[in-house]
Amino acid sequence: MKISKASLVSPGENQAYGTFALAISFFVFAYSSRFGQASILVYYALWLPLVLVDYRRVLGNYGRYIWILAFAVFACLSVFWSAAPGMTARTGVQYLSHVVCALIVMRTIDIRTLVRGALAGVGIVLVYSLLFGVYHLDPLDGTYSFVGAFASKNQLGFYASLGIYFAFIAPVALGERRFWLGAAGAVGLISAYSLFASQSATSVLTAVAIVCCWLGMRAVGMLSPSHRKGLFLAAIVVGGVTAIAAVYGGGVDLILGLFGKDSTLTGRTYLWRQGIEAALSSPVVGVGYQAYWVQGFSEPERLWEEFFIATRSGFHFHNTFIEAMVETGAIGLVLLCTVLLVTVFGHIKRLLTYDHHVESSVLFGVVLLLLVRAFVEIDIMNPYHVGSFLLYFAAGKLTIRQGRQVVSERRLAEGRVLASHHPQLRF
Repeated sequence: MKISKASLVSPGENQAYGTFALAISFFVFAYSSRFGQASILVYYALWLPLVLVDYRRVLGNYGRYIWILAFAVFACLSVFWSAAPGMTARTGVQYLSHVVCALIVMRTIDIRTLVRGALAGVGIVLVYSLLFGVYHLDPLDGTYSFVGAFASKNQLGFYASLGIYFAFIAPVALGERRFWLGAAGAVGLISAYSLFASQSATSVLTAVAIVCCWLGMRAVGMLSPSHRKGLFLAAIVVGGVTAIAAVYGGGVDLILGLFGKDSTLTGRTYLWRQGIEAALSSPVVGVGYQAYWVQGFSEPERLWEEFFIATRSGFHFHNTFIEAMVETGAIGLVLLCTVLLVTVFGHIKRLLTYDHHVESSVLFGVVLLLLVRAFVEIDIMNPYHVGSFLLYFAAGKLTIRQGRQVVSERRLAEGRVLASHHPQLRF
């Protein structure tokens, strides 16, 4: 039996394989700590062999990816000054290879396949958590929360937030019908229940905010390109003023109070202060990638004890920028922020420039979710994490020239119209 190359590596023609591979990848990202190294090998086996099928199509021109790969390469180089060189060497290579896999996926998967694979993957992840999940006591606020099969309710909430977003985007932006419309509805319901059970204020607020922002950008997109930028800038100014007023007017405390939280965000503000102090000890290059939270080091041991982390692992500063500053210094922080901010504003620019840019419309919501969560979580700095995977997928899409893509989409649409009027024509 001969398998065509297109069914594996051609975007739009490999939906069956792409949806399956993405669903398995999402499951691995969620539970690799449970299933161990074998699950990671499955993830690599799904994507790396595609290079052997058609290396030119799969790899593309890596000269365009320098700004995308810069942070991952710097993380690997930090082994030379790392406080824990063994840990940095291993995790740095893992992170770099993870980024390469994300770029391979970007070259071979179109946006519709990404959404379908994400729906399938999030659905499997959440069903597994509902079947085998547990409740954990939070010793800081004395409440029980459903964490699923994760070690943290925030990770369960993150997957639930992604499920709600992709379930919303599938019929609204992509116009999914029949089977995938039903699948989106089912995943949306499961995600909403998981979000409620996790009681993760961060995930609830960010999920609502991202859907509202997406609807706002959709409304802006209805205007002509000349008017979009002006309205977008006005919305940014109004949003900034409203946010400042909410902070100083007590609106933030009111919202947090609805979730049983206080202004310290369950001890996160104290943790941020500790992270800033740790960053000042090596402000330029940091202590080394993944070289701070190491068992046996005095400072992380103290923080683990203060926050009742009995496992002495899986903990962080709950702020991506502080974490990046501690581990990779100001250089690493700039490189990581470059990837994140260029990706966010790159897709915004496409939405303000092109009409009906479905790909950037979908990815805009994803990267905006990652940007908002970066202030309170660590989603883009770890290997084998769905957040970093989606970030580098979205960043890679910006390297594809839009002129050819827009022309090809237009010609395809014209070809379909002509074919409908002249059945004897074939395109």
